[in-house]
Amino acid sequence: MNLANRITMLRVVFTFVFMFSLSLSGLWAKVASLVIFSCAALSDILDGRIAKKKNQITDFGKLMDPIADKILVLAAFAAFVQLGLIEAWMFVIIVAREILITSLRLFALNKGKVLSAAKAGKHKTASQMAVIFYILGFVVLKEVRLVYSTWNPTLEKYFRNSIFLLMLVTVGLTLYSGLQYLWDNRKVITKV
Repeated sequence: MNLANRITMLRVVFTFVFMFSLSLSGLWAKVASLVIFSCAALSDILDGRIAKKKNQITDFGKLMDPIADKILVLAAFAAFVQLGLIEAWMFVIIVAREILITSLRLFALNKGKVLSAAKAGKHKTASQMAVIFYILGFVVLKEVRLVYSTWNPTLEKYFRNSIFLLMLVTVGLTLYSGLQYLWDNRKVITKV
């Protein structure tokens, strides 16, 4: 297994450490979860650059890199549902889109076709990562305020409303990118 693929697999390990850290109480656990998620997100950039620079692009990497990304992102959203920070229906839409598109890619791969990511999918991923960092920032800020001063219910309401609005945008982009991907690859679907 080359270095790029090891970094990809490390992202899956980071995901479990992130989930464990986020489940713990206390300021340092929440800060650690933000740092771990940041490292995992950076590993996605790093493994791609290493694979291209050292010509280490492999079939394993092509398959596992997007799967590792999905595991990381979906784990974060699942944790946010458990913490009561996002609505469960939002998470279900995101999961359903990822399962549907991944299934389509695997189906096409089985037929000898590789379906590349679309531009809308990249925007969807960027919005998901941005909202995850925003929510983690809120979690850390709340812990800081609880440790060093008092938590303001008005501030809580503001953050919860902004998280809801950002998640609406993210879910909208998720749906749009999924529908566009299905439309762009409809020939693969109709040739069943």
